[in-house]
Amino acid sequence: MNERTTPGFASRFLYLGIALISPLLLWAAWPVSSLNFLVFIAWCPLLWVEDRIGNWKKWLAISYLSMLAWNLLVTWWVAKASLEGSLGAFFANSLIMCIPLLLFFWTKRTAGRMWGYISFIAYWLTYEYIHFNWDLSWPWLALGNAFADKPGWIQWYEYTGIAGGGLWILLSNVLAYQLFYTYRQSGRSRAYFIVLAVWLGALFVPLLLSRTVSIPSLPAASHNIVVVQPNIDPWDEKFEAGKEAAQLEKLIRLSESQIDANTRLVVWPETAVPVGINEDRLRENFFLAPIWGFLQRHPQINLLTGIEGYREFSSKQSRLSRRKPDGSGYYEAYNSAALLDTSRSQFYHKSRLVPGAEVLPAFLQFMAPAFEKFGGTDGGYARDTAAVVLNTDDHEYRIAPAICYESVYGEYLTEFIRKGANIICVITNDGWWGNTPGYRQHMNYARLRAIETRRWVVRSANTGISCFIDPAGQVYAALPWDQEGAIKLDIPVSDRQTFFVRHGDWLSKGMLFATVLLIILTVVSFARRRKKA
Repeated sequence: MNERTTPGFASRFLYLGIALISPLLLWAAWPVSSLNFLVFIAWCPLLWVEDRIGNWKKWLAISYLSMLAWNLLVTWWVAKASLEGSLGAFFANSLIMCIPLLLFFWTKRTAGRMWGYISFIAYWLTYEYIHFNWDLSWPWLALGNAFADKPGWIQWYEYTGIAGGGLWILLSNVLAYQLFYTYRQSGRSRAYFIVLAVWLGALFVPLLLSRTVSIPSLPAASHNIVVVQPNIDPWDEKFEAGKEAAQLEKLIRLSESQIDANTRLVVWPETAVPVGINEDRLRENFFLAPIWGFLQRHPQINLLTGIEGYREFSSKQSRLSRRKPDGSGYYEAYNSAALLDTSRSQFYHKSRLVPGAEVLPAFLQFMAPAFEKFGGTDGGYARDTAAVVLNTDDHEYRIAPAICYESVYGEYLTEFIRKGANIICVITNDGWWGNTPGYRQHMNYARLRAIETRRWVVRSANTGISCFIDPAGQVYAALPWDQEGAIKLDIPVSDRQTFFVRHGDWLSKGMLFATVLLIILTVVSFARRRKKA
């Protein structure tokens, strides 16, 4: 039986309606949902439609509308920060997501069903890997993120990272659709029961494996960490002139409400210091005098805080270096994490920047005026090109700083762990999105980093959710949205490195290699067909 047909006018709308069930199921399964299991069949409606369409242009149109619906349903809240920027992101990202689907369509029709469905898995995971590693990166919808609020299902992420979750989802969907296809072809035949057994194995073996993963116990904690959530509205208050000193006083007051003799680290959120700071002349800045006084009163602590930093240069350092208004030289702006104590200052400059809001590739610089800020800078941030570990003065806590969006990048954070980081500190300002699913998804994604690295994650969010996350992905002492406060917990550390930390995203790199081979197979198969014709 040939499943593929030429759709009439009415059928096209039927096919589009069925295809749109896929983004609805993906949305229903996404964190923070109790329906995560739907992700294992969410792609089936789209695969059913693909099996019946013979024209790649029609498949592209249906795929694009499906991917656009998925983006809108899951990440609509981005529009709370910038409507124009979010629309551009939705339309562009949806088009990029069609590339692996279009390649799958061509491979399936030239090399056959088996290679087609293998290519569907390889192409999609390769797309996700590339999307983690270029300047237009928006990996929020990477399939492995779907289990962020179900850590008990995915303890094996310490071996595979989130690519393992993506493989689990895609393989389960392909097998689920093949089960339906086999039933349509031959009913409850021997082949049907073989596919059913394989599908059930694909679904449940990872769940069983997760229960067998052993998480090494950590030594008892020597000291505690204090996290501050000031709850300052970034739209109406945070960057309003004349309120900077009061905000600094609030941060210090909340910190001192929890500090004790065993506190070694205090963590404030992204851009907690609400004025531009010359990082080379930090100690000379009069605005920071209350911070130096705070550190003098508590000499045992180190302060990790977000700042809007900049540095001055006599010559242009990069394409993001800007000429000073008086023409005397250049400067670069940074979204920085600063670790301060009574005598030292260490800095890390955010490297994974938000497309449009914080960075644009050189070939898109002409579009810069069209983008509004998400709390970033109109001219674009410069960045560090390598991981920088920030060490407390006694080297007890060696910090992997993740500024906001960087906590989505699992493989990138392994660079810090390989350099000796023993905790991850996420500092963020999710208030731009308002009380939407965005900040809840963002917090849950940090749980994935804890599992991948088996490190404690310390999370300070301006408006919430601030919390501690243990190496198994469990959340402690969470401060809810729109509430000020400070939390404290004894945090133990370990130098153990997981398989994923040591080897990085090996699974995605394997899929990249498979993609090259599958594209070659597709081209060769196409050439043979043309020759026979």
